[in-house]
Amino acid sequence: MIRRDALLLGLSAAFALSVPALALDRALTPEEQQLIADIGAHNSAIRTMVGRFLQIDTNGGRTEGTFFLERPDKVAFRYAPPSREEIVSVGRGFYVLNRRDETYYAYPQDTIPLRQFLGDQINLLDANVTDVTSSDGYMSITVIDETVAGTVQVSLIFDTDTKDLAQWSLIEPSGAELTFSLYDVEKGVEIPRAFFSIPATFKAVEQ
Repeated sequence: MIRRDALLLGLSAAFALSVPALALDRALTPEEQQLIADIGAHNSAIRTMVGRFLQIDTNGGRTEGTFFLERPDKVAFRYAPPSREEIVSVGRGFYVLNRRDETYYAYPQDTIPLRQFLGDQINLLDANVTDVTSSDGYMSITVIDETVAGTVQVSLIFDTDTKDLAQWSLIEPSGAELTFSLYDVEKGVEIPRAFFSIPATFKAVEQ
């Protein structure tokens, strides 16, 4: 089964910037604060982005797909065949589509903190940060957030040279761990409007 809800949860916690920061067990250095601020500014400036993602679960299961992002408020994740599932953000909602059955179900966008990443500004210094480490050209920022499904812990890994998000690992409320890696990323790409829409023939279903 595709872990579509886990993908939503992972991105939700990863970019949940609206809750007060927890106290770290140490003070951030001025260099760390500046790098985190630069990472937020860099990602805020990215208006469109497309690429591929690889999802690895606790048991080593691998799932791939493509993603499309356009600020503000538009994102789509398409799982690779044989799956026909897709996650789309349209306006104030997140929709999980099944293209085989032509059905979908919805999450209100105001219950998914991913909305913060889809906005115009990203400020990780205001996130619920619990740990920050740097090694081998990467910075890991760990956040804990209360999502619709419970507490999620996510470690975001950024390339310190490019400031791009390279990977994130999360621990779900159930204790399961998932890792997502991004690759073949392109920025400033024109994305067809249809990629962020729900076909009129699709029917809503209850979760």
